[in-house]
Amino acid sequence: MQEPTFWQERDRTSKHAAPLVRSLLTPFSMLYEWVGKYKLDKTDPETVGIPVVCVGNLTVGGAGKTPLTTYIRDVLLADENIRAAVLSRGYGGNLKDPVRVDTDQHSAQNVGDEPLMMAQTGENWIGKDRVSAAEAMEHAGVDLILLDDGYQNPSLSKSTSILVIDSSAPFGNAYVFPKGPLREPVEQGIQRADIVVLLGDGPVPTEIGGFVGPIMRARIVPQSSPAPGKYIAFAGIGRPQKFFDTLAAFPDVEIIEEIPFPDHHVYSDGDLSYLRQLARTRVATLITTDKDYIRLPEAQRGKINTLPVTISFDSSEDEARLKAALLAHLPSQK
Repeated sequence: MQEPTFWQERDRTSKHAAPLVRSLLTPFSMLYEWVGKYKLDKTDPETVGIPVVCVGNLTVGGAGKTPLTTYIRDVLLADENIRAAVLSRGYGGNLKDPVRVDTDQHSAQNVGDEPLMMAQTGENWIGKDRVSAAEAMEHAGVDLILLDDGYQNPSLSKSTSILVIDSSAPFGNAYVFPKGPLREPVEQGIQRADIVVLLGDGPVPTEIGGFVGPIMRARIVPQSSPAPGKYIAFAGIGRPQKFFDTLAAFPDVEIIEEIPFPDHHVYSDGDLSYLRQLARTRVATLITTDKDYIRLPEAQRGKINTLPVTISFDSSEDEARLKAALLAHLPSQK
């Protein structure tokens, strides 16, 4: 069980230890960067017979690529008579071979939380080997693959690469993992992007000032408002504070406690017992994200609310440009 005091103490300690820790992590970051660049330089990407649109980011978690991927499949391409399906690695799942996610048969332990969540509203596949999975999707009759979180994976050739950037916190401390949140240097990653989608209200990052492709503006917005009242909010996502801040913006919602967990956290009975006891003590309702909710055991989901989110583009022109760029790769659209 992880109580909020642990996280508060961790944050206080990290402020003092951060410079030393970053210094110690420098060699590991250099190795991580070198290995990533080596793979990109030495791998000859394989092409399948259908378009592959990659939706990725440059940081470890929390940029908003999954909501954008779902939006493209379920909204942007919904009326085009196109069988668009998402391909994920299935992080956290125990299935390795390519498989179409079935919400009636699979759990988050089988296929990972994000694929199971996305499969609630549309077609989603997983596969540790992206090429084999893409070939299986082509054989099954998929028209267009939306590659979720495959930006740094060079094995599968991409028709278009969409780079998602959280404009409120684009690149953290600008160091490569584990010294910082970057999966690769910005100047390296931006070169492979065809389209940049900035999520949020922040300015265009200076680090991508030389990017010559289209830069589009969108934001993650709630699909509905929570009922007025007091809430205990908990989340195990890339940036839990984004979820807490979104909830706090509702005028009739009072957040009594904000409890962060690690990304992809598997909730134990002890965790949920603690959360429910806290809600009873504070006379509040538990609320979490869709991604967290899908990881909860079904027997534990009762009386836990969620806040579903979607994507909203700042301009209809940007949305139309993105749709046109995707359709251009389909044979019937050329």
